[in-house]
Amino acid sequence: MRVSGRLAMLGMAVLLGFLLSAANRSTWETGQMRLQEAERMKNVVVLGQDASGPPEAAPEPAAEAEAPEEEASGEPPEVLVSVMQTRSGADLRETTISGAQLLKNETSYALDPEAILQEGPSLRLPAEGPQILIIHTHGSEAYTPAGLDRYEASDTNRTQDPRYSVIRVGDELAERLEEQGLRVIHDREIYDYPSYTGSYSRSGEAVERCLEQYPGIAVVIDLHRDALGADGVVYKTMAEEEGTVASQVMLLVGSDESGLEHPNWRENLALALYLQQAAATAHPTLMRPVSLVPQRYNQQLCTGALILEVGSSGNTLQEALAAVRLFAEAAGPALLALAEPGEA
Repeated sequence: MRVSGRLAMLGMAVLLGFLLSAANRSTWETGQMRLQEAERMKNVVVLGQDASGPPEAAPEPAAEAEAPEEEASGEPPEVLVSVMQTRSGADLRETTISGAQLLKNETSYALDPEAILQEGPSLRLPAEGPQILIIHTHGSEAYTPAGLDRYEASDTNRTQDPRYSVIRVGDELAERLEEQGLRVIHDREIYDYPSYTGSYSRSGEAVERCLEQYPGIAVVIDLHRDALGADGVVYKTMAEEEGTVASQVMLLVGSDESGLEHPNWRENLALALYLQQAAATAHPTLMRPVSLVPQRYNQQLCTGALILEVGSSGNTLQEALAAVRLFAEAAGPALLALAEPGEA
């Protein structure tokens, strides 16, 4: 009888623990759904809706910002999937940021993304000569070491070894675009080491030299990896594409709102939205919102200039490579459609 009584009490305890665990899990999931819905509407313009308010006057001219921020602005990503530990002890959290058909407008300009998309980009890729330049203002940017992808770090998540940095991701993008018939120049120089300061000036000079040598280049892609995190938390972006473990991708477009001359930034934005639509149609969770910012980031040098952020510092190199393959798969045909007649 004593044994039977103990077994009964033990069974009741197990049942009570299970019910409490289920209740806690339901509460956590409800909280995440609310967080997702709140963040979905924050700082985002959805195609098909009018932007509110007239554009404000641009601020007084200021010095060009040196680089996109390395740390997050404090806005939490939309969906927290899991929590791990980085080598530094920080929480590493997976997130999928909803971005299909979305524009995150960080300027005061009122824009109609749907109308821009309908009109389409005005640039055309030349029938002869190089068409696309891939460059890396921050060529030492690297990813979280994993598996065989381990490198000698020059700083946190940075390395001069191009086999493990964003330069390797640029190699992959160039190769995939060339396989589709596009003509690509890939600048594999590192412009942010040994001095991070001045990296945009150095990469800008390189872009100008390349455009002088090959004036027909229509698209300039400055390929980076993002850094999302604050207060001991590092986020890794993850696309939810079946059969592929990939990071997410973001296109960033500069404007003239900083007060510096950049008359053709709307043409860059048209190209970004065009490529965003192509990639999001093929891979709905691959793309984060297109980000429009006040700074120029050398994009005044070419009407087809964009920053391409592939993954974040929490992602692995293999996740970034998978993401850029998916992006190239969709962006390649979209770019070929802009080629002048006479060339594939």
